[in-house]
Amino acid sequence: MHLTKYLQKSMLVAALLMALMALKWADEDFTRQITSKLQLYRHQFPYEKAYLHTDKPYYVTGDTLWFKGYLVDGSMHLPDSASNLLYVDFIEQQTGKNVALRRVQMSGGIGHGEITLDSLPAGAYTIRAYTNWMRNFSDVFFFQKSIHLFDTESSTANAPSDLTNVQFFPESGQLVAGINTRVAFKAVNGNGLGTDVKGFILNRNNDTVSSFNSEYLGMGRFQFEPKSGENYTAFIRTKDGKATRFNFPEVQENGFTLLVDNLSNPLKMRIIAYCKTPEKKDIPVHIVGHSRGIISFAARGVISDKGLTMSLPTAELPDGITHLTLFDDQNKPVCERLVFINHQRSLNLKVNLSKTAFAPREQTEIEIVATDSAGKPAEANLSVAVTDAGQIKQQPYDANIVSYLLLSSDLKGFIEQPGYYFDLEKKQRKIHADYLMMTQGWSRFRWEDVLRDSLEAPGRFLEQGITLTGEVLRNDKPVNSKIMLSLFLSNDSLSNFLSAETNENGKFAIYNLVFADSLQIRLQGMNKKGNQNLSFVLNPFDPPRMTLLQVPFYPVTVEAQKFKDFLKRAGEEQELTRKIRENRERLLKEVTIKAKKEVPRDSRKLYNTADATLKITPQLASGNMSVLDMLAGRVAGVQVSGSGMNASVFIRGNRGEPLFVLDGMPVDKAMITNLNVFDVESIDVLKGASAAIFGSRGGNGVISVLTKRGNASYDYSQDIVPGVLVSKIAGFNVPKEFYAPAYAVKMPDNALPDFRSTIHWAPMLKTDKSGKVKFRYYNTDAATSVDVRVEALSPSGIQGAANAGYAVQ
Repeated sequence: MHLTKYLQKSMLVAALLMALMALKWADEDFTRQITSKLQLYRHQFPYEKAYLHTDKPYYVTGDTLWFKGYLVDGSMHLPDSASNLLYVDFIEQQTGKNVALRRVQMSGGIGHGEITLDSLPAGAYTIRAYTNWMRNFSDVFFFQKSIHLFDTESSTANAPSDLTNVQFFPESGQLVAGINTRVAFKAVNGNGLGTDVKGFILNRNNDTVSSFNSEYLGMGRFQFEPKSGENYTAFIRTKDGKATRFNFPEVQENGFTLLVDNLSNPLKMRIIAYCKTPEKKDIPVHIVGHSRGIISFAARGVISDKGLTMSLPTAELPDGITHLTLFDDQNKPVCERLVFINHQRSLNLKVNLSKTAFAPREQTEIEIVATDSAGKPAEANLSVAVTDAGQIKQQPYDANIVSYLLLSSDLKGFIEQPGYYFDLEKKQRKIHADYLMMTQGWSRFRWEDVLRDSLEAPGRFLEQGITLTGEVLRNDKPVNSKIMLSLFLSNDSLSNFLSAETNENGKFAIYNLVFADSLQIRLQGMNKKGNQNLSFVLNPFDPPRMTLLQVPFYPVTVEAQKFKDFLKRAGEEQELTRKIRENRERLLKEVTIKAKKEVPRDSRKLYNTADATLKITPQLASGNMSVLDMLAGRVAGVQVSGSGMNASVFIRGNRGEPLFVLDGMPVDKAMITNLNVFDVESIDVLKGASAAIFGSRGGNGVISVLTKRGNASYDYSQDIVPGVLVSKIAGFNVPKEFYAPAYAVKMPDNALPDFRSTIHWAPMLKTDKSGKVKFRYYNTDAATSVDVRVEALSPSGIQGAANAGYAVQ
């Protein structure tokens, strides 16, 4: 991150805005203090945002999920974040287990990859993206997107459930007796999605004092003046006519309120502050506004018995969420209000098609033209997903890079249909956005932390590459002196020698290793006594635990017949893919692995016995780069082609790749190929009846990998070479190329039917200086409608999104 340039720009923006304000500015000491404190906080804790553009909103087992990663600094959205490593993982929501992990190399804040979904069971998943630096903060700052994975026999998508909860949110946070205010509310069903409601408020005498109706996605608001000493209760009328009771906020006898009107005048924001205290005196206050941590304005005033009214020009406020905070006469924050600003300063993306209808398998050429808000050509990095609309129904107002960076990433929890608030054709969008600001308000920091005298150093660092950490032991105990380390790194494309030194406790870290796929390492330690009785422990990557958002997964809204057609087409496409693979695979020499004496039942094994078991010795591991490499030619009936991360495996007699299981848990193939071969204890192969315990998922057989770490009784003494460790570490994942058939050239595979749901995926497009970029691809066999979805980010941090479509007939 160009931090100096970034801070200078931030300070300039703040200075310009403050010069434009026609208000009494806060006393110089407080202004200087809060500005410098926030600048210092942002300098020490610069935050990042990650965003993923995926090719589809939902998938079937056997599919491939394609993604484009965007990594930006959190304040200006510049795509030059200091982190060059983005972690992308795929998590099963029911168990919270990480079933796939990708290490994506980012260049200029841009990277891409894929996750194969061959061996995963149908269900709800979350794809998540984050950096090591982002782990200094709550995981709610991570990018999260719910993904539902169907199997080809699924019969229906998710259906909404009944009302489960209603919450009420007084404007700026509290109800103060005698002060007329606005109360927003949000009603959600069992899926956590907004649902329409009608209700009323009763006082302690059961008199109706107010009523309300929701307006959009279960949200609305109403005027309310609480009375001193009163208790209020809310009731919602359900479909059957019954009234369901819900809690209503308590009334405070004293306090502050902050009311905001940014809807009446498009050029100005009206801010009204009220205060009630026992002394009934005028209260000097400050109101501070910031956008993503950059001070926008600071003003002072006095709240009298008539309140305090201010008018703030909004033209120079940046797009996104502005946080308003009211500080009392002790300079303590007492109220906060969020305001959504949208000047439509995003990139304008025009998708130009040569015609509106094409023939099946006809080549389509698309030109994308990017301009800024002034209409000038804009350079931008783009990703484009082209899907069959007959199979894939895009979800209503789903998230895109614009809605995420300007809205969702700065609010707490799940934001339903975020794209709606950017649809210029929706006249009520500004009012509904204000409801959202009142019901899902949030801040990335606490003022108490910003204003404190000293800040604790962050525990995690910015990663430029792969980090190798571990510990040196002597006789299995921590050492008490520094150890010199020599490290030899090698793979197919590089070899390098490094030296390092541990700290006094034998801990070491080697930073910024840049390599693709995997790397074999030879680590040796030495001190004055030589390397006798030395051993090493490498720290495995430990993904952060996931805090689930309120919604288990976004329900797929699609017509039942179209959904059945999608699953049918997906099954046919998978069957064709299996046949193609079968024709290309070679059967390797069979070697029978005979079982030895029986061992006690392993709790990691759901099965009784395997058809074949391959015991992994240090000698076998040292000669292979991956688990599948070790299987090649050593197990009867197992076909392996390719090597390393790109290997494919099939069990003879089956049409698809087997189910992969790691210490009893089904995972995707990449988790297996990323394993350190020296951590593997054994590999079991299950065929036919032996795999039946895994149900339909085991229909193509099972490869069960058991690790030493998963075996509490494993005897590590057989692996130890004093003072030397040979191991393998995972590097940046090498992104695969999206399969794009060239139907203009006659090839044997072109005779096969083509009904892919993702017709084209182009993650790394870039406009030229004229703001244009062209790309071509061939349509499938389907006579259908086609969706084209484009997302983009400029070098100056301006985002854009566009949709287009055409017919194939």
